Amino acid sequence: MSKKIRVVVVDDSALVRSLVSEIINRQTDMECVGVANDPLIAREMIRELNPDVITLDVEMPKMDGLDFLERLMRLRPMPVVMLSTLTQRGAEVTMRALELGAIDFVAKPRIGLAEGLRELSSQIVDKIRIANAAHVHRIARPAAVSAPAAGETPAPVRQWSLASRISTEKLIAIGASTGGTEAIKDVLVKMPANAPGIVITQHMPPGFTTSFAARLNGLCQIAVQEARNGERILPGHAYIAPGGKQFSVGRNGANYVCVVEDGEPVNRHKPSVEVLFLSVAKAAGANAVGVMLTGMGNDGARAMKVMKDSGSYNICQDEATCIVFGMPREAIAAGAADEVLPLPAIADAIQARLGSASDRYRV
Repeated sequence: MSKKIRVVVVDDSALVRSLVSEIINRQTDMECVGVANDPLIAREMIRELNPDVITLDVEMPKMDGLDFLERLMRLRPMPVVMLSTLTQRGAEVTMRALELGAIDFVAKPRIGLAEGLRELSSQIVDKIRIANAAHVHRIARPAAVSAPAAGETPAPVRQWSLASRISTEKLIAIGASTGGTEAIKDVLVKMPANAPGIVITQHMPPGFTTSFAARLNGLCQIAVQEARNGERILPGHAYIAPGGKQFSVGRNGANYVCVVEDGEPVNRHKPSVEVLFLSVAKAAGANAVGVMLTGMGNDGARAMKVMKDSGSYNICQDEATCIVFGMPREAIAAGAADEVLPLPAIADAIQARLGSASDRYRV
């Protein structure tokens, strides 16, 4: 019999500790080996029990969950799944937790907690399995980039030599899931103010994409926002699929526009990378650059091949720099990738591709 995944549950709510440990112990491949109601107890429990994964509440007594997570990732990097509240504060803290090294998060309902957690049981155990599969050396990350203080400007970004026509007609489409918030940030912070419009689907529930976009907007030279239905896609802007909605790209004459709808889940996801990439293949064709970043599953792999068949140039993140290699691996297997690159090289590769295209229009 294969070794069970050993989990420690850290939460100040007795009800949450009881329910989450019950959900874990019902699985044949995992067991809850301990529960703690604050980080100080959790610290000793981790030393004693040596768990494979911990679930961690965001807001707790004695020591803030973020402070605990930061110390944990510095001293003993290990897979962490955050349990976050569906509030603006919870979303902001969760984004910071992902920067600090948490693998993923589960959004706890504010009302009907017991019933809500039971409904989320499959999501909780799936994310524990994914976290356990992530290699510890990929969890330890460099210090997170902080948003500039008031009055400060973001760090300079090398400007691309793009003809204005290229910035307007080209489109960059990015898909990601587990580990994607940090991967997307790594790409976007290197984008100059004259970059073509960027459309992004990151698997994320409602209530969290607003904070995600706001955090990125404070770090980047381009403007980053949630996509709004009917809005024109402009150069120097990035548009993130709202959680719980399907996001695609349409045309209004010569312009690209955002299409945000309350559609059905695709590949179990809403938003789905498949939906975005299929629309980009149709709307932009050979004017698109597709990027598949870290993520579990195969969402978007087939659509990325459709993009390639429509003339797009596609880049997939390599296994060594992915938290989870699932989505890039499936896209590569489908024959959708033109290049497979480590995360730090992807922004430069986009620039090189678009720069070579702009050469054709220089006088």
